[in-house]
Amino acid sequence: MATYTRSIEQLIDHLVKLPGIGRRSAERIIAHMLDVPKEEVGELVQAISKVKESVRSCRLCHNLSEQDTCTICNDSNRNKKLLCVVERPNDVTSLEKTGTFHGIYHVLMGSIAPLEGKGPNELRIASLLERITKEEIQEVIIATDSDTEGEATALYLTKVLKPLGVQITRIGIGLPAGSNLEFADSATLSRALESRRPL
Repeated sequence: MATYTRSIEQLIDHLVKLPGIGRRSAERIIAHMLDVPKEEVGELVQAISKVKESVRSCRLCHNLSEQDTCTICNDSNRNKKLLCVVERPNDVTSLEKTGTFHGIYHVLMGSIAPLEGKGPNELRIASLLERITKEEIQEVIIATDSDTEGEATALYLTKVLKPLGVQITRIGIGLPAGSNLEFADSATLSRALESRRPL
């Protein structure tokens, strides 16, 4: 039985570790890389290395950034009193694509997931509470996913935020139960932001 070379098998093993890449997809990617000029593959390797070396977490909101603070936190045109809490940096990207939200963000870097051993202490909740007080935030929009973990996180946040006296809202209609923000289209996310409700 014919098999791939050892180096191709090793590359397949690495590629299938990436989200959404199965063995067949890995084989197609490798076939493409073998088909293009060596320089193009070198540029891809350099781009991956540059991202890994230069991208970090924003000191304020934990979004992806190449500086100490991200472009959204540095934007003087944003409403700094309106803060949207999301689970992951790609949720920020999804909401920004709607073009309807002009506040700032706070990325929790996950959600409460007891089965995975992830509780509130593993999330960026302490820095959220500090920001709300220090920056005198007036409204917090909780935009966690509508799955079990996202709802548990929203309930926990509501409990710890209420004593701060800040207005708390939750994104509303438009997102089906059990879905993730990153997979929703811009129109759906716009409706969800516009129909947020008090908690």
